[in-house]
Amino acid sequence: MGSATGSAEAQVRIGLSAPLTGPDAAFGQGLRLGAEQAVADLNRAGGVNGQRLVLVVADDAGEGKQGLAVARRFAAERVGLVVGPFNAGVAGLAMPVYEEAGIVAVTPGTGSAALTAKGLWNVFRTVPNEAEQARLAGAYLLGHHGGQRIALVHDKSPFGRSLAEGVSRVLKAADQPEAAFETLSRGERDVSGLVARLKRARVEVVYFGGLAPDAAVLLRGLRDAGVTAPLVGSDGLLDPAFPQAAGPAAEGTVMTLPADPPRLPEPKAPDAKAPDAKASDMKTAKGPRSPEANAVAAQAYAAVEVLRQGVLGAGSADGRAVAAYLHQGRTLRTILGDLAYDARGDLKPDPRRPATILQAWKRMPDGRIDFSGNDVTP
Repeated sequence: MGSATGSAEAQVRIGLSAPLTGPDAAFGQGLRLGAEQAVADLNRAGGVNGQRLVLVVADDAGEGKQGLAVARRFAAERVGLVVGPFNAGVAGLAMPVYEEAGIVAVTPGTGSAALTAKGLWNVFRTVPNEAEQARLAGAYLLGHHGGQRIALVHDKSPFGRSLAEGVSRVLKAADQPEAAFETLSRGERDVSGLVARLKRARVEVVYFGGLAPDAAVLLRGLRDAGVTAPLVGSDGLLDPAFPQAAGPAAEGTVMTLPADPPRLPEPKAPDAKAPDAKASDMKTAKGPRSPEANAVAAQAYAAVEVLRQGVLGAGSADGRAVAAYLHQGRTLRTILGDLAYDARGDLKPDPRRPATILQAWKRMPDGRIDFSGNDVTP
């Protein structure tokens, strides 16, 4: 199921629970790339409290049962610090297991509002709470499509449902409830029934809580039926394959995204002649930089940085001690910028920059449909 990188002398182990296979495997590989590079970089900088870090990698496939198996494995192996899980459904099942085992986990992917609302002491994340994405999407819909018939569609996942329900609350608070609330199962190819219902509801704009492949199928179905309603979604649409899958219909799609996601710097190979050079450090000197990897690798890198600073601050790698330190709200310097946590494990607002922004897929001068730099005002 997994492998370890590092040497036997390492004394601080960090587990990585990521979807290395399955539909989100491209993102899982990016998470692994970021976590491996962070461990290598931090070990070259001295490790933590004089000890080397070692990364223990496990594939949760983005699936609940396998994610539980990973959590139980880490608990049995006394891995007290974890990066992951990435998927909301996996995190919802695995985090209570981690809590019972005394393991602190920093998820680099899921912003599920329900995850931190449970009151678990051991949960932190490097991405904004989805409630912020839902709030911003709702504000955008009211500001740009106020008075129009808005449909909300989600993919039945905890991630998608949370977003759609959050947007619904924003609309209803403004006395503009949605005109339709529908679902689209992940991986469904026949959307004719859904499209027919949306057409009967005379929808003028659609908010979709889900991932890019399903959003593309929905968009194509709408256009084939003559429905020109634009699409609004979340960072679930942050997929370089989206414009190819959706075709021309992708143009104009608006997304809520974590602000300015950075990319990993190119790793530097250590001096192989140095006495402390390790094979694991050399491993990250080369590696792919796919768009999917770039989208999430920095999040995993930052999660490792957060755990290391928690160990330093607590003076211990004990999960509860690390969590107690992180809950103090101290500023942590990471590749994502300065982060700090509230009592629930959510990121504290930074008045210097927004946590979430709006960007749109637009046709560029070279003919490509891209989102980079295409900011949208709320």
